[in-house]
Amino acid sequence: MAERGRPRAFDRGEALHRAMLLFWEKGYQGTSMSELTAAMGINAPSLYACFGSKEALYRETMALYEAGDGAELAAAIAAAPTVREAIEIYLMRSAALFSRPDKPAGCMVVLSVVHAAGTSEEAGRALRDARSEMQSVLEARLRGEIASGALPSSCDPAAIAAFYSTVQQGMSIRARDGASRAELEAVAQGAMAAWSGLTGSGAKALPLQGTTSSFRGRPKA
Repeated sequence: MAERGRPRAFDRGEALHRAMLLFWEKGYQGTSMSELTAAMGINAPSLYACFGSKEALYRETMALYEAGDGAELAAAIAAAPTVREAIEIYLMRSAALFSRPDKPAGCMVVLSVVHAAGTSEEAGRALRDARSEMQSVLEARLRGEIASGALPSSCDPAAIAAFYSTVQQGMSIRARDGASRAELEAVAQGAMAAWSGLTGSGAKALPLQGTTSSFRGRPKA
């Protein structure tokens, strides 16, 4: 049976990318169907035929975001030789990603806590899981270094991971409020200065100037 509505004479990937930028900027409820169809270059019947529903489209754009910025950040964290460097990269890279002039400010996943109003409970659970995923990754790395003896056994990996995850999420909100990259990096530096106290490692916090300069290049889109 032929699909109803306009034939798919459009680039689905490009249309999805445009929808992602719109949802990222305005949120689920704040984005109207007319804005979506105008941005994507299709009519409403074609949107429903191709993506199923507005919520299904939103969830697909969220997956696209995670496959881009989310995957890039996760790969950088995984490549870090120590958990301290992983967390430093997590915060400093986030400062760069959240403040790009050519993309909406902040993190689409973090902003979904307020931008996903109107979605189903199932979608809400999926978004909560996405927001907590990086915290789980950091906690696992912390536990690994405690097990290896690189960090004291007295460390509380869940609390430390929660602290840095909360800092990063706050940076996303600050970016949306107009904070510059330099301002976000200053927040990251302050959070890393707390490392020795949080871990009880007794090691002095390393200066972040080198890390800052290493991220001065334009992040990948």
